[in-house]
This record gives sequence, structure tokens and C-alpha cells, in this order.
Amino acid sequence: MTTGSLGLRSSGSYGSLQPIQNGSICLPIQTTPPFSRKPPKMLKEKDKLFHRIFKFAPRKKVGMLLLCLASLAVFVWVLTVGKGEVARESIFSNIRTVPGPLSEEKVSVSETSSSRITEIERSVNVTLPPPPPPVYFTGYKLPPGNPCDHFTLPPPPADKKRTGPRPCPVCYLPLEDAVALMPNAPSFSPVLKDLTYIHDENLTKSEFGGSEFGGYPSLGQRSDSYDIRESMSVHCGFVKGVKPGHGTGFDIDESDLLEMESCQGVVVASAVFGAFDLIRQPKNISEYSKRNVCFHMFVDEETEGFLRNSSLVGSDNKVGLWRIIVVRNLPYSDPRRNGKVPKLLLHRLFPKTRYSLWVDAKLELVVDPIQILERFLWRKNASFAISRHYKRFDVFVEAEANKAAAKYDNASIDFQIDFYKNEGLTPYSVEKLPITSDVPEGCVIVKEHIPIANLFTCLWFNEVDRFTSRDQISFSTVRDKIHSKTNYTINMFLDCERRNFVVQGYHRDLLEHWSPPPPPTGGVAQVHPPPPIIITNENPNEPSETILLDNNSMNKAPIKRGKDRKSRRHRKNIAAN
Repeated sequence: MTTGSLGLRSSGSYGSLQPIQNGSICLPIQTTPPFSRKPPKMLKEKDKLFHRIFKFAPRKKVGMLLLCLASLAVFVWVLTVGKGEVARESIFSNIRTVPGPLSEEKVSVSETSSSRITEIERSVNVTLPPPPPPVYFTGYKLPPGNPCDHFTLPPPPADKKRTGPRPCPVCYLPLEDAVALMPNAPSFSPVLKDLTYIHDENLTKSEFGGSEFGGYPSLGQRSDSYDIRESMSVHCGFVKGVKPGHGTGFDIDESDLLEMESCQGVVVASAVFGAFDLIRQPKNISEYSKRNVCFHMFVDEETEGFLRNSSLVGSDNKVGLWRIIVVRNLPYSDPRRNGKVPKLLLHRLFPKTRYSLWVDAKLELVVDPIQILERFLWRKNASFAISRHYKRFDVFVEAEANKAAAKYDNASIDFQIDFYKNEGLTPYSVEKLPITSDVPEGCVIVKEHIPIANLFTCLWFNEVDRFTSRDQISFSTVRDKIHSKTNYTINMFLDCERRNFVVQGYHRDLLEHWSPPPPPTGGVAQVHPPPPIIITNENPNEPSETILLDNNSMNKAPIKRGKDRKSRRHRKNIAAN
């Protein structure tokens, strides 16, 4: 090997040569240790590998080998970093972010992952369709030939002696058919879908009227409650406390509340406060309804004491079909106003119940409740049904009748009517058709517990809480305000149809203290049947003879014939004297 074959190297190379001195070429000086030197004892395996490579490789190629190894390490590092960036780009594409500029390899990987995501989304859309729209009950038609399909009311009997209200025929379906037609879905609630109730522990009295139980809603809140929206929160009694019946006024024992919450189908409810009425047992109730329908009677402590003293309440807190619910801490001093709480707010006392039938305590239910629901709600595709008054259909006439019968103080009735007149209340006329009456007979209410029907009874109760307890006066105002916003209608059936399934009785005080009326002090005297007349023979020489005449046989006294007979003219003169 000549020195020329080695060539010249820069001083920065790995196998550098000595510099040229004085224009002559000198032999290179070996700077590495001699190869005969043994490796140390602690030398690692890879160092041994490099040592063997250096031993057998030519000296001039050792630098190139090291350079190639370094280049290979850099290349592997760059390749590893590149793959990490591609992985991060695929993650960002999954969360739908905008990626930065990529190389051709990275773009191809990103496009592949996005195409797979698109395929997965399409498969999900195929396997999981969007949720179906809510299903509502829309009514039904009776099959052709059904006797109730074209049933019409017969003309009233021509009985001039009986001119008052009376029942009329009603076509009910058999119980099995009525049960089969029970809707599986709720009725449609126009506009309003979600209804919640105001809870407030710190109350401020409103401009006028109201109570702590009702929450003292202001006139502004009253106006806002008639602005029907999809989601609303309104006053609806039970403003204080945890839940209705628990620290709210109108308090109920926890065991009874649990029983009421477990009623999920149909509830029949009534109330007696102040021991004012007797408890009348429903009749003609099927075994199906006895098992599946809840019968609840709300009473106060006074009525409970009367029932227990009469040994009417069993060990299961029942009187016949009625389960007795004792109410404490009544919100009002007037028993009639307390009765409006369960009458109008059953949806709050029975939060899981679908249908309710309210019956005043003076009435006796004589038709199965399932048949009543079918006839007045389901067949009519209605969610609220109430009978119209048998005689009056105008609110102004109803107000005057309440004043004449001393149902409430006249000043309060006049104030309520004037308030409604300023809001636009007008007398009933044919222009309101198909609305047939503004005055209900509110002793029976048939209701489905859907948001719009619950709102109606809430606002109706608020009017009773603010004004007089005569709910017939405020009914049409609430109904018309809701109808103007939602086109919601109410089934007002005939009063004679109501009298078909309930029989009216007398209050307890009248039944227990019934006495003949005193004689009138003026006007036309009332004629009573005269007492029997006893006629005896006044002649002592003849045997005594007594004749008892009843009221029907007493037309005229018998006249003796014979010698003592006198002329008719002479008898008339004696009578005149």
C-alpha cells in the first residue's frame, strides 16, 4: 500500500492524516491503540461486536461504517416520529377537528380512517333509526250495528206534575267492551307539554284574595298563567312543604300518601268535611273495578270521629268500598272551600293516576266508573267532562241565583262578576256555539290527567282561592281563556245524563233532624189533611155507636130518615144560624 492511495483527509474526518510538512509527505501516525490489546473485563457485548468489526474491516472503511450507522439511527428516529404524527391526525379526524398540512402518506391514512368512520356512521343510522314521534289517543268509532252508535234521547215524558230535573236514558257499553276500549296512550295536550308547580316558602300577599295554601299569586302571575306555552310553572295549591299532603296544609298521613301514590289507573274520589254528609256506598260496581279502581273518601277529624263512634270504619280504614283518608291542618275555615281541594286538585294528590272521577258526597254512584269513562271521555275523544246546569246557562243569571239563595255574601259575588266584566265577560248567546252553556253542574267531574286538563283545574282552583268558593261563577272564565290560546274543548253533557249514573241524596243534618215545616205566617195557607172525625150517638136512650171516618170517606155526615126528618130548607136555615 502506497501513501498515494491513502489520499488527503480533512482534519475533521474520523480517520484523519497528519498534515503535510515542508512540502513532503509523511507517513501517517496511528492514533488508535494497537489491535492486540485485550478488551477490559467489563466490556459489553455490543462493544465486543464493534471491536470485531473494527478488527477485520479495513482501516479506511471504519469511518464510513460509523457514518452509516449514525445515518441509520437518524432515519429510524425520523420514521418513528412520522408514524406518531399520523396516529395523532387520525384521532383528530375522529373528533371532527380540522387537521394541519400532511404529507401524501399521512393524507392517505387520514382519508382511509375518515372513510371508515363514514361507513360506521351509515351502519349506525341503518341499525338505530330515530325515535318515533309520541303516540296519542285519537278516539274511536263504535262498530256498525252497535246499539250505542246511533242512540238518541227520547222526548221527556209529558208529566205536568213533575217539572223539575230528572234522569234520562244513557247508552253504556258492556263492561267487557269498555275495558277493551281503554286507551293505551294519553290524549293529545295542545300547546302545553310540560307542567310544573310553584313551591315557595316565603310568601307575600297579593293585591287581594288568595291564601297561604294557594300561594297568594299576584295579578301579574295570574295573567301570565293564561299565556299558554309548551312548558309552564304555575300556582296550584300545596305551595309549601315537600310534597302535596306533607307539611303543606291539607296534611295526610304518610301511609295514606303511599297508598295514594300507588294508584296508577282510575280513582273515584269524594270528601266529607264537618260531618256534613253521610257516606253513600257505590252500587252496581263490577268485580273488575273493585280490584282495579281506587275509591278514596277524604274526611276531616270531626267526620272521622263521627264515623268511628258509629262503628262504621273497619280495621282496614275502609267504609265499604271507600278507603278513608283523614286530612289534618285544613287550609280554610269554610268546609265547602276545603272540599274544592280534592275536587279540583286530584292530579296533585294522585300523581300517577291516569283518570279520575269526582263525585260530591251528597251523590250516590250507581254505574261502574269504567263505563262512565268510556261514555263521556273515550267515546267523545275528550279529556275533561262535566255536566251543564239543568236550568241556567248564563253566568250573570247564576250569580243572581246564588245571591237569592244566600250561597255567599252578595258583595263578594258582585265584586267577582264586575272583575270578570272588566276582562270581557259577556252574557251567554248563540254566538258561543258550539259551546252550549257557561254554567256547569259541578258535583261530578270526569277527567284525564294530561297537562292541559291539569292546568285547567289548577287555574280554576286559583280563581276559587282568590274570589268566592262558588266554582260555577269562575268556570267559564277559565275555560274561555284557555280555549282562546289552545282551542282546547270540554265535553259539557246534559244534566239528565249525569242524573242517570248518580242519585242525589240529602245532607246528614236534614236526615237526622227532619221535621214538618212550620205553618206559614203569610200568603196562601198550606192545606194539610184533617184528622179523623169521631161521631157518637148523643141520645142516651139508644145504645152508643161510634163511627170512625177516614179522610177519603168523609164527604158528608149521614142523615137519618124517618119521623125526625126535616125539610131541606129547614136544615139550611139551621146551618146558617
